[in-house]
Amino acid sequence: RQQGAAVLGIALIAMGDDIGAEMALRSMNDLLQYGEPVIRRAVPLAMALLYPSNPQLPVLDTLSKLSHDSDEEVAANSILALGIVGAGTNNARLAGMLRLLASYYHNHGRVLFTVRVAQGLLHLGKGTMSLSPFHSDSLLMSRVAVAGLLTTCVTCMDVATTVLDLQKSHLHYMLFSLVTATRPRMLVTLDEDLQSLPVTVRVGQAVDVVGHAGQPKTITGFQTHTTPVLLAHGERAELATEEYIALTPILEDFVILRKNPDYEKPEEDAVAGAAESK
Repeated sequence: RQQGAAVLGIALIAMGDDIGAEMALRSMNDLLQYGEPVIRRAVPLAMALLYPSNPQLPVLDTLSKLSHDSDEEVAANSILALGIVGAGTNNARLAGMLRLLASYYHNHGRVLFTVRVAQGLLHLGKGTMSLSPFHSDSLLMSRVAVAGLLTTCVTCMDVATTVLDLQKSHLHYMLFSLVTATRPRMLVTLDEDLQSLPVTVRVGQAVDVVGHAGQPKTITGFQTHTTPVLLAHGERAELATEEYIALTPILEDFVILRKNPDYEKPEEDAVAGAAESK
């Protein structure tokens, strides 16, 4: 049991740091090859802690391979980990994996239960929610969210007598602790009266500009959308025009906008507006 907790400890130390998570992932591959059964059962849970709501291809491939393991507990933990890794993303590749797993385990009720839970997590809030404990451009961590994820992982360390034992045990209710990690991943803009205010925003991959001189671009490969919009893991939004001023430096969740008194419409828009008024 202590060895399984140590594996989760590796993930807790590395989570939130991309380089640290990659190094921990390599350690997990070594543990899968040379570790004892109790360690192998904890590895999928550690991967889920490292990548909540962030379905990276190497992680999905590893967990997909483990979901067909001969050890029932390794397979069940891998399937639950797939659900946590893809939570709220509606990832099409992962949805296909889970459908195949549902047909593969159709005669195995205990593991099929975990497949259904994972499918529910994948479409969490119809794709509008996330289990990631990091917010404010991944600068801050919610301890409550980490506690919810960790509670679920510790419960699943002995998954055969907790989650899978549906007849004798009622501990599968511990999966509800994931609720504390659930948060919306959309950006909704409001005016000063808290009424919905659709504006144009650019959404793209976040760029680390710490220590860069001047005003470097904070996002790359952006697309232009009208709020409300969904923000995936590692994405950042910025206002496309200067017509409004955000009252918070980070555009996440609910953001209040104030009209910019110094904003002047471009000449083309002004001419078009005058023509419409005539």
